[in-house]
Amino acid sequence: MAVAAGFALAGAGAEAALAQSAAGALAVVGDAIPVALTGANAYVADPLRGREIVRNRQLGLCLLCHSGPFPEERLQGDLATDLKGAGDRWSAGQLRLRVADSSRINPATIMPAYYKAEGLVRVASAYQGKPVLSAEQIEDVVAFLTTLRN
Repeated sequence: MAVAAGFALAGAGAEAALAQSAAGALAVVGDAIPVALTGANAYVADPLRGREIVRNRQLGLCLLCHSGPFPEERLQGDLATDLKGAGDRWSAGQLRLRVADSSRINPATIMPAYYKAEGLVRVASAYQGKPVLSAEQIEDVVAFLTTLRN
């Protein structure tokens, strides 16, 4: 199950510490990752792809716990924050950290770490050593979540 895998952030300083590799060391500044996980490459995040990842029950599994502005989705979770207004509540950097590894903010969180590959327990063999989502997929999700305004 994709949720069992996770995300990674073992961060340091500021803009100089860009994403080094899939689930590599990242720059966490306060409660955010201010620099895109894709680093300085030419990747352009797409909010429409991000919306599909959030809705996808085999990939993101976000709606297992979250609800949001998805009228076409019959079953949505109520264990976690409603995603409506996420772009008003958090910056892109704050959203990036919450998606990549929310345990950096709340060590007791039940939210999986979507960009962590090391130090996980009970991970399906297909996901060992791999993050659940790629840097590009996380950037797409962040691009989508920043569009959610009240």
